[in-house]
Amino acid sequence: MKSKLSYYPVLVTLIFMLTIACTKTQKDPLSDEGFVEIFNGKNWDGWHLKLKNGDEDMAKKVYAIEDGMVHVFKYMPDSLNLNTGENATHGLFYTNKKYSKYILRFEYKWGTKITNNFDKWQYDAGCYYHVFDDKIWPKGIEYQIRYNHITNRNHTGDFWAASTTLHWTATEDGKTFLLPNDGGKDMGEKKNELYGIANPTYNALNDKWNQCEIIVMGDTYTIHKLNGEIVNMATNLSVSEGVIGFQSETAEIYYRNIKIKEFEKVIPMTAFVK
Repeated sequence: MKSKLSYYPVLVTLIFMLTIACTKTQKDPLSDEGFVEIFNGKNWDGWHLKLKNGDEDMAKKVYAIEDGMVHVFKYMPDSLNLNTGENATHGLFYTNKKYSKYILRFEYKWGTKITNNFDKWQYDAGCYYHVFDDKIWPKGIEYQIRYNHITNRNHTGDFWAASTTLHWTATEDGKTFLLPNDGGKDMGEKKNELYGIANPTYNALNDKWNQCEIIVMGDTYTIHKLNGEIVNMATNLSVSEGVIGFQSETAEIYYRNIKIKEFEKVIPMTAFVK
């Protein structure tokens, strides 16, 4: 009969190998490994739908599942309630689960229909995270998704800090985000709308997809990326966790490949910002 001590070297080796594997994963946040789909492309398992008017049946028409993606306003007529002040189909589809430290990736592209208060917020949607009140509109932080065809400016990646605050760096005039290493000035604690960089690479009304990424580490920092480029960033968030929601607002939009990679500990910002 073998002594228990004879298994000790094997046990130590296994623990050592597991430690190396865990350490490697923790030190390699840029790896594509570890992402999981949080929208299965088939049904709303793990999610709940909300509209401003509270109509659950209408919500299923506003948020249609089509070919593995979410097609917002698929079953709604073009120009519904356009510029009337009636915005019943404003809403979001939310995760049931709360998240804190993670990388969220998703893709979007615009359709052709317009609706609601399009005259004020052209081609507008968004992704809310760290949501602690999922009403319409929610309390949390928004990764804005927007294209203003009048000014030909893309606002995807702008912040909308709703009932939240964060610390932000910007150009000298305080109008648009600028990395500190590029001369960005500390604007202190901010809230509401905060513009990302002025000239990001984007796809607007060309039927092409945009790749979006939100890197958020609790209340330590958050980074907004668009098509591989950092377009906005903030630190010292006033909220550290919450559910995630994708928005219906003023234009037809498609969302797909919604996936997340969670972390147990805060990954230093230097891993993502060189």
